[in-house]
Parts: sequence; structure tokens; C-alpha cells
Amino acid sequence: MVVIGEKFPEVEVKTTKGVIKLPDYFKEQGKWFVLFSHPADFTPVCTTEFYGAQIRYEKFKELNAELIGLSVDQVFSHLKWIEWIRDNLSVEIEFPIIADDRGDLAERLGMIPSGSTTTARAVFIVDPKGVIRAIIYYPAEVGRDWDEVLRALKALQISDANKVAMPHKWPNNELIGDKVIIPPASTKEQIKEREEANKKGEIECYDWWLCYKKLE
Repeated sequence: MVVIGEKFPEVEVKTTKGVIKLPDYFKEQGKWFVLFSHPADFTPVCTTEFYGAQIRYEKFKELNAELIGLSVDQVFSHLKWIEWIRDNLSVEIEFPIIADDRGDLAERLGMIPSGSTTTARAVFIVDPKGVIRAIIYYPAEVGRDWDEVLRALKALQISDANKVAMPHKWPNNELIGDKVIIPPASTKEQIKEREEANKKGEIECYDWWLCYKKLE
């Protein structure tokens, strides 16, 4: 089972858009990707999730990210389900869906719960270097929240670009709003620097180890 910080395993997968090599397919485009699994095609919760993912697809693309689904169904099942969604919900699923019919990739990624033969609702956020940056799991009976996945993706990108951390529920944190957290000081010199910066109004602090600022 892979963990955060590891390279996404190099695999060749069958999808509704043809054969794709991961993570190279997205690395070559310089894109992030969000791989998510679902228990099965033609199931109620999964259908609501795919609808929700598609209507937010442009928001993912605005963040230089692509979506790619996965289940242990076969390609023809995915294709027929996509047709059903289009014909009944008036939404065209534009992103590829992996047909992991033997469950090899799902097993490798730890997507199949104990005692089950179908995948849980897993989410893997992978950066343009092919490194796994976040992993989220939901059980079959609880649909995931795509707005939270978007929030986590955006937070990771801002954290990378600015070397900061994001508070609970960012950008709507109860203590500091949309401001971001400065990594805690690790030396006495840094403590003094933080205290001076706080006095000058350059940053704000509850204490030297809990400082924050507004991003420009």
C-alpha cells in the first residue's frame, strides 16, 4: 500500500479513453491528477458522485488538474454507465475511467477494504512530479465531498508556492479567516524575528509558534 510522499506506481491501465500510462501521462503534460475509485457502476451513490465530479470538472482544470476514475468493472460497463448518465442526467462524463477488472491496481493502492471485493471511495491527489500528496478514504455507504477535494488540491498548490500551511477549513477558518500559517520557528533567532515582525505588523501571532499572515 502506498503512502503520502511516495511516487505513484508506474502502471498501464485500460480506460474509457484508451490505454494510459500512469503517472507519465499527466507528468508529460505537467499536470496534477486526482485518481478516485468507486465501488461499482450503476450504483446510486456512485452515480451522484460522478455527476458531482463532472459539474466541477472545469474547476479542477482551472487548478491544472485532471480527474480519472477507477473501479473493478470492465470498460464496456463504464461506457454503458456513461451513456446512462448522459441520457438521464444530461451530463457528459469527460474524464477517463479506469477498468481495473482484475483489481490489480486497486490492491496495490489499498483501495479494497477488508472483506470486500469492490473498491472503497478512495481519492489520491498526485502532483506534476508523480508524487502522491494526499490520500482520502470514504466507505461505500458515504459519498465523498468534491468541494473538499478541490479545497485540498488548491491548498496544496498554495502551500507549495508560498511555503506556508493551511489552517482548519481554510479559507474559512474560525480563528484567522483566509490567512495562512507560517511554519513555526525552530531557533531562538527565528523566535526573535517572528516577535519583531509581529510588532511591525508584518505578520500576526497568537504566540511565536502560531503566526499567520495574509497572502498578497
